[in-house]
Parts: sequence; C-alpha cells; structure tokens
Amino acid sequence: MKNRTTMIALSLLWLAHLGAPALAEKQAPPAGGPPRPFTVPRIETFSLPNGFRATLAPYGQVPKVKIAVITRSGNINEESGQVWLADLTGEMIKEGTTTRTADAVADEAARMGGTIGIQVNPDQTTLQTEVLSEFGPKAVKLLADVAQHPLLPDSEMARLKTDALRRLSIERSQPQSLALERFRQVLYPDHPYGHLFPTEESLNKLAAADVRKFYESNFGAARTHIFVAGRFGAAEMRKAIGEEFGKWPRGPEAVNRVPAPKPGRVLELVERPGASQSTLYLGLPVAYPGNPDYVQLDVTNALLGGSFGSRVTSNIREQKGYTYSPRSSLSTRYHDAYWVQTADVTTDVTGPALKEIFYEIGRLRDEAPPEKELEGIRNYLSGLFVIRNSSRDGIINQLNFVDLHELGDDFLRTYVQKVNAVTPAQVQAMTKKYLVAEQMAIVVAGDGAKIADQIAPYRP
Repeated sequence: MKNRTTMIALSLLWLAHLGAPALAEKQAPPAGGPPRPFTVPRIETFSLPNGFRATLAPYGQVPKVKIAVITRSGNINEESGQVWLADLTGEMIKEGTTTRTADAVADEAARMGGTIGIQVNPDQTTLQTEVLSEFGPKAVKLLADVAQHPLLPDSEMARLKTDALRRLSIERSQPQSLALERFRQVLYPDHPYGHLFPTEESLNKLAAADVRKFYESNFGAARTHIFVAGRFGAAEMRKAIGEEFGKWPRGPEAVNRVPAPKPGRVLELVERPGASQSTLYLGLPVAYPGNPDYVQLDVTNALLGGSFGSRVTSNIREQKGYTYSPRSSLSTRYHDAYWVQTADVTTDVTGPALKEIFYEIGRLRDEAPPEKELEGIRNYLSGLFVIRNSSRDGIINQLNFVDLHELGDDFLRTYVQKVNAVTPAQVQAMTKKYLVAEQMAIVVAGDGAKIADQIAPYRP
C-alpha cells in the first residue's frame, strides 16, 4: 500500500511538472450548443358533424400509440356542496359500461398492451390508454364505449366514497395541502377553483344519482377532443374515430366560468401546533397563457424561483439552508393563472425566509438580471421544452394545452424562439408589472405560537 501511495504521489508531481492541471481543480464544462427550435409533428385535425374533434400526430418509431379522450368537464362544473363530484364521476366511469364489466374493460385493454386511465382536473376529464400500434382502432372503440356508455352503478358508490374519504383524510394531514387550500380560497372565494376539498359531510351526501346527473349535464361530443400520438395508420384511425364517436349526441356546450381574482395583500395562518416546519405559499393572479406577456413571464418565473438554479433557490436553500426545495410556478387554468412561490422552512426561520423571498423579488424589480444569468435560464427552458415534447404523452399534453388555452398553431413552433428572445429588461419589466409584493396573498401553515411575531410584519 505504501509503494502504491508513493507511485501515485510521484505521478501527480510528474503531471504537474509537465503542466497538466491538478486533478483537484474544477474544470469548467464545455459550452452548450445553441438551443434548437422545437419541430412540431405534422398533425391533422378534423371535426365530426356532432361537434366532436380529433387531432392525429404521427410520432416516433416505436410501434405504440397513445390515445386521450379529453372532455371539458371537471371541478369547474361542480355546484355548491358538490366538491369532488367530478372526481367521483371519473372514478365511476371506470366501473364498466352498459355492455362491458369493469373487469372486461381492463382485460380488453391488457390484451392490447395497455391500461385504461382517467384523470380529473379543474377544467377537464381525460380518459386515456397507450397500446401497441396494431390495436389503435380497437383501442378507440374501447375508449368510445367507456366514454359514451358508462354504467355508473349504485353498487360501487359506497366503496368509491370510502376511498374518497380516505384520500380526504390524507390530504387534511398534509401542511402543503392545507396551505394550498387556503391560498386558493383567498384567490377564488366565490368560484369552484377556490374549493379544493369537500367536507366529510358533503362528501357523504353525494349519491350515484348525483354522478349520473353530472355526467348527463357535462359530457358529450361538443365538449370532447380526441388526441392520438405515435405510430398508427391515419386512414384506419380516422375511420375508427368517425364510426365510434360520430353517433355520440352533441350534448351541452362547454361552460366557461372564468374567475376574476383580485390581487391584494392578505396574510393567513393555518394553525399546526407543534409543527417543526412552516409551509409558505405566496403569490397573486398573473397573465394566463393566451396573454402576450406569458412567455416573458414564464422566463421571469424560472429565473426567480422556478428552476433549481433560480435566485430564490440559491438564496434560501444553497446560501442559508432554510429549506430543501423551494419552488415557484405559473399555475394555469382556462383563461386564468397565478404565480406562486412555495417552500417548507424550519419554524424558527419562517420570517427570515419570507424576508429573503421578497428581497429577491425586489432585487429583480430594481435591477435587470445579467445577460449571462438569463442566458442560462433561457437554455434551461428551451431544453426542458424539447424534452417534455419528446414522447407521445408529452406531445398530447402540449397539444391539449394549446387547445384549452386557444393559443393557435404557432405557439409550440415558436415557443423556443420566443424564450430565447427575452431580454434582461423584459424580465425586469415583467417583475414590475406582475410580481407586486404589496398585492400578494401570503399563507403560512405552521405553529402560530412560534411564528406569529415572525410573520407580523407582513400583515396588511
């Protein structure tokens, strides 16, 4: 061992003598190439006489196809006292059709190499599968049956409500969920977007009859768009879509219940006695994706708090150790968006963490960022955008985002170019225009006895 150590030492000295860099020196990584624009797959979009729409996006070489049937129906359509009715409806839709049991639906999907999934969000309900390419038309037929002819049986309601109550109990135990709920209530006090969780009493009152009424009132061809991405025969896919969805009744038109949140300084404390951490939410309404400012605001968010190399992350994570994973984001819904900064911080630095977050916002308002710093953020967003669109699922998500927000055909094609055209002065302008500290709602979930004095300076 001694001889081995001596030999290594001599080798290092010899390398140094030759002018080689010391192994301990950190080498700068090579510069990345220029960001490449995103190439949108050649898509085909068409409509059926009943208002049903379809988008086909050939993509990739793997013989698989992703199919998503997306209906403009979600929590936005719930009435007072019906929170999570949309979620229960989604779960009930999976419980078989008038001609297939739930097990039969699952078995048929499995034989095609896939599963049937359903997702409910504030604006939409998505029914989807991914199967081997040769089964694409058969998968369309199966999804069409599930979407159009759900059984919605009384027999499953008790079990699904029990599952929902269990989920509600878990959500109520999480400080992040409690803080988000209060934050949304502050922004949307009289709108479904502000009703994140039901009460146990209201959930127990929901019945299968409510699910059936909700389905009849909110599902139909006029509200629905099918997206297909992957390897498939276009002619066969068009035929299957026409045959399987062409007879679906047009149904109700989409309901556009656009909120009108008003920014204003609010400080809310969600009590969690004995908590060792405080969960912070602070933010306000901003431009939604259809606004010309959206891309510039997206870049601003990434620089401020929306990336691992952001200023807030550098400040309260890397430099001060207040938190492990702070994050800011632009949260979007139909014709609506808000900016929010979140962080889980140690209780005794709740106030200092808020101070540093507002410091970084103020610094970006007062001074445009250096070009080099902004270049890194632009490259990050450009690369992330291309990566997100490099899968069948990613392409459908982006096409649906464009469709929901009515962004036009050029949004995906020009996004990378627009990101890379954002200047330091524009980032500063977006901060001044939208991220007004005096108008931000602040929600803190934590031990009030220990943090009341720390957060007092932020009261309106």
